[in-house]
Amino acid sequence: MKEEKNYHMDVEAFRKHGKQVIDWLADYYESIEDYPVLSQVAPGEIRNSLPAHPPVKGESFDDMLKDVSDIITKGITHWQSPNFYAYFPANVSGPSILGELLSAGFGVQGMLWSTSPACTELETHVMDWLAEALQLPEKFYSRSTGGGVIEDSASSAALCALLAARERVTNNRSADFHEKMSKCTIYISSQTHSSLKKACIIAGISDNNIRYIPVDENYSMNPDELLSRICQDRHDGFIPMFVCASVGTTSSLAIDPVLQVGEICSAEQIWLHIDAAMAGTAAVCPEYRYLIDGVELADSFSFNPHKWMFTNFDCNCFYVADKNELVKALTINPEYLKNKYSDANEVIDYRDWQVSLGRRFRSLKLWFVIRYYGLEGIRYHIKKHIGITKQLTAMIQKNADFEILSPVSLNLICFRHNKGNDFNKKLLDELNKSGKIFMSHTVLDGKYYIRLCVGQTNTELSHVEKAWKLIEETADQLKG
Repeated sequence: MKEEKNYHMDVEAFRKHGKQVIDWLADYYESIEDYPVLSQVAPGEIRNSLPAHPPVKGESFDDMLKDVSDIITKGITHWQSPNFYAYFPANVSGPSILGELLSAGFGVQGMLWSTSPACTELETHVMDWLAEALQLPEKFYSRSTGGGVIEDSASSAALCALLAARERVTNNRSADFHEKMSKCTIYISSQTHSSLKKACIIAGISDNNIRYIPVDENYSMNPDELLSRICQDRHDGFIPMFVCASVGTTSSLAIDPVLQVGEICSAEQIWLHIDAAMAGTAAVCPEYRYLIDGVELADSFSFNPHKWMFTNFDCNCFYVADKNELVKALTINPEYLKNKYSDANEVIDYRDWQVSLGRRFRSLKLWFVIRYYGLEGIRYHIKKHIGITKQLTAMIQKNADFEILSPVSLNLICFRHNKGNDFNKKLLDELNKSGKIFMSHTVLDGKYYIRLCVGQTNTELSHVEKAWKLIEETADQLKG
């Protein structure tokens, strides 16, 4: 009788090819500076390099890895290059990659405690570790009324916070839910991340009910304007429901006055969410803990280790002061998910802390990073990036052709050439096309600024010095 073919990769083949992939990645990181930071391919170029139809017969792993080298890397913008300065970083590290590999290897679905107890309990423990590192108030620890959960991104955290705030005010099972919803208002600044507006769309909050609070000269939310608008809305019959304070805006890393905003929200009984997506990591350093002063007044708080804590995407740490409000907003309990531990309320089921049901074992990579670096190592690199940023600031200030948006915050510099918006757009385009560095831009008060963020895991002062020299030389050529 003819033996049936087994198409699976056996253990020995997995062992062999797994080592190949690790070696490939190690070689990639050793030579990453040889690649153009911003992908240079044209639209459609990668697809046109691929076969039009799927293979009928399986192909060799060697051929697959060769195509990664020959095709895929051409279409990669190399976020892990030390010459990547755009947006905010999405940095990784060796421990993070290996933790992610283990997570993929276990392949667990951590929707319930019972579907993998270690997935839930490690997450709870790591979130308490970080609460301690950030000196968060007692209410954000799992042993108290609230706790932490790992979401995929700050966008999801903001949505969950908004849904919990909505539930507090409206009770989505009540008869007058829609009537109350039509009156609910939320408050953000003109600099708040666009994910908040998207969260409003998903949550059913009308554009007409979003209040954009003016900012001061440093692009921070004006608390007097916030209070004034809240009072006006109450007078007009609205229900002020939710305020988002930013600790590090996307455009300029501006810091909202969290303590003052929190005092207003506390007095007015409005949900306060703090979005500290990038800058929150800095609060692990005692000298930068002031960034989140006022967090004790917040109902929710989130930051992204996948930006500046050397933990690969996706990994957002989301804390709530009252977990019951969040669970009430998001829980459903179909028969097929019922089990004795959940029914007895003896465990945490994180599926009730997020929008989706399914959950990855994200805490493994974060656990690896914290254990490998220790808080000491994480703090060292954060302070190193901030120090490099200060040195670059001094370099730019020596060139009279350039101006810097002041004050420079943490590890982000917004600067521009004095020849105007069109020149700066052209300058940025030429620099990015060179492949030697990659930066992004913002527009503030009608002025086009180039943004340079120092946060990639392996960026050193020497990289930044070369980047500034290239910027100066390119600007001089364009002027000429």
